[in-house]
Amino acid sequence: MNQEAASTAIKSRFAQALTQWNVMTLYERFEQGVALILTGLIAAIIMVALLELSKEVFQLVLVDAANPLDHTLFQALFGQILTVLIALEFKHSILKVVARKESIIQVKTVLLIGLLAISRKFIVLDIGEIQADTILALAAAVVALAIAYWLIRERENSRAR
Repeated sequence: MNQEAASTAIKSRFAQALTQWNVMTLYERFEQGVALILTGLIAAIIMVALLELSKEVFQLVLVDAANPLDHTLFQALFGQILTVLIALEFKHSILKVVARKESIIQVKTVLLIGLLAISRKFIVLDIGEIQADTILALAAAVVALAIAYWLIRERENSRAR
């Protein structure tokens, strides 16, 4: 895309946003403002987390201080990667509100983010130091979130038919 086409696309989006803004209620404007601020804050958090993760990976590669196949190091790095991905998914769900594709954060998205967070927890768990009842509780939470997600998806699919 050349610069002129990009400029035209930006102007078109801005005009569309302005048109939408003019027809919003006061509360809808408030909601949009909050969503924009949250998006900026989460983007800043993602950037800091990404910089820290990059710094750690480069130190491992350049200094070669540790074996990247060491399971504890791998768990820590993979946990950090998943944290960044969870934050990205969360930011994406807020961007849907800003783009006015959805009026509020969708429950399905929250359930999926919860599943990601618990999956991350399973990855970084040290099995030798965690009690069985904690693992059982996490597994029960995964099953509950998965069932809730499935029920919501089935309801949406039946409405679409």
